[in-house]
Amino acid sequence: MARKLPSKDVVIIGLGWTGAILANELADAGLDVVAIERGPWRDTAESFNVGYAPDELRFAIRLDLFLRPAQETLTFRNNLNQTALPIRQFGSFLPGDGVGGAGVHWNGQNWRYHPTDFRLRSHLTERYGAAAIPDDLTIQDWGVTYDELEPFFDRFEKIAGISGKAGNLKGAIQPGGNPFEGPRSDEYPLPPMQMTYAPTLFAEAARSVGYHPFPTPSANASAAYTNPLGLSMAPCTYCGFCERFGCANYSKASPQVNVLPVLMRKSNFEARTDCEVLKINLDGSGKRATGVTYVDTSGEEWEQPGDLVICCAFSLFNVRMLLLSGIGKPYDPATNEGVVGRNYSYQTNSSVQMFFDNKTFNPFIASGALGQSADDFNGDNFDHTGLGFIGGAGMNCVPTNGRPIQTRPVPPGTPNWGSAWKKATKESYSSAFSMTSQGSSYTTRGNYIDLDPTYKDRFGRPLMRMTFDFPDNDIRMSSYVNDKLLTIAKAMNPRQIVANKTGRPYSVVPYSSTHNVGGAIMGADPKTSVLNKYLQSWDVPNVFVMGASAYPQNAGYNPTGTVGALAYWAAHAIRTQYLKNPGPLVQA
Repeated sequence: MARKLPSKDVVIIGLGWTGAILANELADAGLDVVAIERGPWRDTAESFNVGYAPDELRFAIRLDLFLRPAQETLTFRNNLNQTALPIRQFGSFLPGDGVGGAGVHWNGQNWRYHPTDFRLRSHLTERYGAAAIPDDLTIQDWGVTYDELEPFFDRFEKIAGISGKAGNLKGAIQPGGNPFEGPRSDEYPLPPMQMTYAPTLFAEAARSVGYHPFPTPSANASAAYTNPLGLSMAPCTYCGFCERFGCANYSKASPQVNVLPVLMRKSNFEARTDCEVLKINLDGSGKRATGVTYVDTSGEEWEQPGDLVICCAFSLFNVRMLLLSGIGKPYDPATNEGVVGRNYSYQTNSSVQMFFDNKTFNPFIASGALGQSADDFNGDNFDHTGLGFIGGAGMNCVPTNGRPIQTRPVPPGTPNWGSAWKKATKESYSSAFSMTSQGSSYTTRGNYIDLDPTYKDRFGRPLMRMTFDFPDNDIRMSSYVNDKLLTIAKAMNPRQIVANKTGRPYSVVPYSSTHNVGGAIMGADPKTSVLNKYLQSWDVPNVFVMGASAYPQNAGYNPTGTVGALAYWAAHAIRTQYLKNPGPLVQA
């Protein structure tokens, strides 16, 4: 029997980017807020001390900052005809563990989704006709527009201290920026990072074949910066320890650097770490949340009542929490009915690797988002007529590191060990680099999340089951953009070019990206979405669900910037609308 605690105004599940943002905004509104985090406390001074933070073995290989399958895992299959089996070691994606979540270990690419991404089905229908959308795709509009979100993109970028160059400032195209981006109300808070040789060469080659390169928007600070909360960032030192690492230098945006130092000083906020929420509790009607039940490290159960419950866990685990709590109708691919678990998607990536004879790149001078990108073939920035697919991908040259264990670029056919491997490693380490295409992932009826009928976790709850494979549409799209990357590669005249294209079946073993989205999607119709435009549950109005689980499909961008904008958007709606009149903010 769970022991009941005194009630709070707000109970937040998870203390990553969205949890920190919502907690800070609602505490500022005078509410009594508690955040319950499954993992341990982490802060820069103690957890990422400069003396041991750049430890590739501990953090990149042994994955010290990441979730362990013993804590929570899921089962996986490619299609409904297979039997899903538990993931014993995370590989393709790496969920974070502890305060800060994925906002600790990310590289820092920080994008705004394009205006057409938010009304994708409507836009494609208007431009090409409904018949141009493949029958197997279940893509949807988001229910919110870019123009509505723009002030909140701006807010998150200023909180996070993003480095970059505007390409569209209030409708005027700006030299040096991304000409395809939506209109911005302001410049980036910081100028672009200083470019190293590889992205500089990429930009020159891309420009020579008619494309439009620009500095990749980066959450790695290009200069000293103090954000609107009064929190300071130091300039990036280009150490190459971003991805899979916390930043010891206070240079990479994270909840620890950009929000938590202010939030933790507030007397009306409390963080409880190493506590796992088991479910969201509902009243007898099933239409109102009464709080959550969680278990601490001693195994004791607690009931934390609350007037408002906000799910701020990683996207996959938001979906599982709703399924375990009975909030929303589970999705059934056989009937195409139900909403929770619907429209799971990922990212469709490919790459081109180049080896040179007469160039030195010094890959160890790097950071997570230092690079150049080109959006000529992203989203619907190009005419898709007759191409046989929709969607697109950003073309990126972002050399993140030269760390000695994992950065061993060698040509195909090189032995995996011995003197020939050592010779190739020596010759290629400083004379090779890669470009990537990060592509959209468009949803299908058969790609979804539900509860596994066989496997359970240590608390006796069903594991989450993921069913996913790349649709034909996305394979064709990725191959098309990879060919455009090859055009850029040939313009650089390397000794050897190696193309790596996306294929089937999708595997959960090799790392791809931790860009899992969907499953608790937002929209304008409660029959096809879990959340309304303010990320509020259609079925239980005092439950809000943050993060990339709300995406109806994924675009050719990293999801974090849009996650941050949506968090500020939802917080604003709660403060200005919900608190004045608790209940549905949108009528079904």
